[in-house]
Amino acid sequence: MNRLRVAVVGAGEFGKRHMRAIAQSERAELSAVFDIDPARAAAAAAQYGCEVTPDLDSLAARTDAAVVAVPTTAHAEVGCALLESGIDCLVEKPIAPDLASAQRLVETAERTGRILQVGHLERFNPAVSALRRVLTLPLFFEVHRLSPFTPRSLDVDVVLDLMIHDIDIVLSLVGSMPEEIRAAGISILSGKVDIANVRLAFPGGCIANLTASRVSTERVRKLRLFQPSQYLSLDYSRQEVFALGVTAEHGISSKSLEVERGEPLRLELESFFECVQTRSRPLVNGRDAARALEVALEIAARIEQHAAVVAPSLAALERR
Repeated sequence: MNRLRVAVVGAGEFGKRHMRAIAQSERAELSAVFDIDPARAAAAAAQYGCEVTPDLDSLAARTDAAVVAVPTTAHAEVGCALLESGIDCLVEKPIAPDLASAQRLVETAERTGRILQVGHLERFNPAVSALRRVLTLPLFFEVHRLSPFTPRSLDVDVVLDLMIHDIDIVLSLVGSMPEEIRAAGISILSGKVDIANVRLAFPGGCIANLTASRVSTERVRKLRLFQPSQYLSLDYSRQEVFALGVTAEHGISSKSLEVERGEPLRLELESFFECVQTRSRPLVNGRDAARALEVALEIAARIEQHAAVVAPSLAALERR
């Protein structure tokens, strides 16, 4: 099978990560890069050995598929233009800044018959795959995703920047949407919410507590899951899963699950290439991503409600 020609739109930090992984793939070749900053595009092209295309319209003749790694606010505009040109797309997460834009992407992909995959990277984490194999009935989640502050991705809050990874994972493991959402969050170093805590309640009684922060002193990526007779602890970064359970003899068993480690980004891209070549449904399609976005936006609304409750206390403190 011929190697796929794959372009990258957006030559920032995430775009260059994709360019590196595509250039290393045996299934695809990096065909072109486009960025609104020509100098940045030229530098990335020189680093990874591909063409620079002057505009999106020029991509159709140069590529079979594209990775969209532009700011979230431009996902729908860029993604829809590419899909209309007959180009299959992997759009970075979150799928869009709002549900209307997400729906535009989903409907455009379906109307044009193009592949639309969304970059929820943790779905391809080998530790998540190992956990999924022993999943029975999730009843309680405790999830932490903490990062030191960086100036990237400040066009969105911490929910859309970091927590949405775990929202997507929890939704996929539970298999339903939450029926109740409680949330609180505050802005610390940026103009948007930098730390958030959320409680999701699902039909059937499952509860998920999620915490995300981009103002931490350490990097933490952990999920803890409790299900009947078993506790599972997953470390996304280490790609490790530890299981503690009750045996048939009412004893305690503990073991580390077997995980075939691999780079999630490369696994994500290889899965995308497979979908493009076989015309199969992506593991994370546009509708999956839109559901995660819907929950994330509802969390943001709950955080605003909480902020309104806290506001009088803050005002009183300032008057002292």
